[in-house]
Amino acid sequence: MAAAGGIEVKLIGAWPSPFVLRARIALNLKGVEYEFLQEKFEEKSELLLRSNPVYKKIPVLLHHGKPICESMIIVEYVDEAWPAAGRAILPADPYERALHRFWASYVDDKLNPSGAALSKAQTEEAKVEAAGQVIAGLKLLEEAFGRLSKGEGFFGGDDIGYVDIALGCFLGWLKVTEKTSGVKFIDEEKMPLLARWAERFCAHEAVKAVMPEPERLAEFARKRAASAKTPPAN
Repeated sequence: MAAAGGIEVKLIGAWPSPFVLRARIALNLKGVEYEFLQEKFEEKSELLLRSNPVYKKIPVLLHHGKPICESMIIVEYVDEAWPAAGRAILPADPYERALHRFWASYVDDKLNPSGAALSKAQTEEAKVEAAGQVIAGLKLLEEAFGRLSKGEGFFGGDDIGYVDIALGCFLGWLKVTEKTSGVKFIDEEKMPLLARWAERFCAHEAVKAVMPEPERLAEFARKRAASAKTPPAN
C-alpha cells in the first residue's frame, strides 16, 4: 500500500509488540498509509536482518526503501518526515521537547524494565518488589501528566503526543499483567489522571484500530510459554 503522494512506506513488525505499536500509532496520527510486514517471533526474515543488521529487532520503518530503526526514533522520524500531516507529535518549543523526551526515556529506562522483571519473577517476594516498582513509576508519571498536559486530556495536550505513545503502547500488556498478578496498577483512586488518560488513549481513532485486545495478548503469551516448555523435535 502506498502513502499519499506516491511515497512507499512499509513497517516491519509483529502485532503483539508494544514497540511496533508505537510506530503504528504515529503513522496513524499522521494519516500515513503503509504496508505492515508481519514478522514471526520464532524466526527473523531476511528483510529484517538486512534492514536492521545491528540489533536485528523490530520495528523497522522502510521509507523510500531506507530503514529507520528503534521505536521512538521512528516516532520522531514520522513526525519530522510528514510535518504538514496532522498535528505535531513533539512540541515545537525546545524546552518542552526536552521534557517530553525525558519522560519517554523514563518509560523505557525505568518503567519497562520493572514490568519485565515482574513478568519474569519466580518468587512471591520478587513479584511484590517488581510490582511496587511499576506502581512507583506510574505514580511519577501521574505527576508528570499534570505538568505536561497543561490541563488537557493527553500528555501532549489536546491530542496524543510523544509521551502518550511511549507509555500508551504498554496499556494492553499492563491489563494482561493485572489479571495474572492480581495487582491493580493504574488505580482510579490513587491515579485518577492516568486512569482517565488510559481510557481516552485506547478510545482514540489512531489507537483503537491497532491496539491488541488484552484477551488476544494473553492467549499469545500462553502459547509462547507453552512453546518454550516444549522440547525440540529430534
